Amino acid sequence: MQSTSHTTTYLRETAEIAALVDVATIDLLVTALLDLRERGGRVFFVGVGGSAANCSHAVNDFRKLCSIEAYAPTDNVAELTARINDQGWDDAISSWLAASNLTSNDAVFVLSVGGGDEQRSISVNLIRAIEHAQHIGATTLAIVGKPDGYAATHVDVAVVIPTIAAERVTPHAEVFQAVIWHCIVSNPLLQSHATTW
Repeated sequence: MQSTSHTTTYLRETAEIAALVDVATIDLLVTALLDLRERGGRVFFVGVGGSAANCSHAVNDFRKLCSIEAYAPTDNVAELTARINDQGWDDAISSWLAASNLTSNDAVFVLSVGGGDEQRSISVNLIRAIEHAQHIGATTLAIVGKPDGYAATHVDVAVVIPTIAAERVTPHAEVFQAVIWHCIVSNPLLQSHATTW
């Protein structure tokens, strides 16, 4: 008799998503990051909520394993909250990028479930970050869970996590952000330092 428990369902969905993720688009992310490293560019990971925590982890991996200078605005809570307080939440990340002297050599890498929806006032800060990056001429990249969000439809390269169960878009999208960036940083083309284990 097949189990109908949540755990079984969740893990089955995870396996289905892994089989459906667009491998060619992940390879495009690798190529874009190789180009960025060769030109001496930096990558800025932007996200909110659980995705912000993923940004912090990704920064570590890209710096340590791939020798790519990487940052996340959400890692400096003092500056981020000062910007939110003084300039508003919608512009907090884009103003942080401006203060970091984002250039056309750099990349903004969005980790998000929805990717931003201005009409619904969701993750507008990510939309402004993408707009700022594009205005500067920086590369824009994303791993997101919604194909119709701002990031998926506006950045240079976006991996969209396939939706298997609408009610579990958030946990699957945030987990697969980690799966995909770990795939990227362990790619022999990009990885410059071995992991300890």
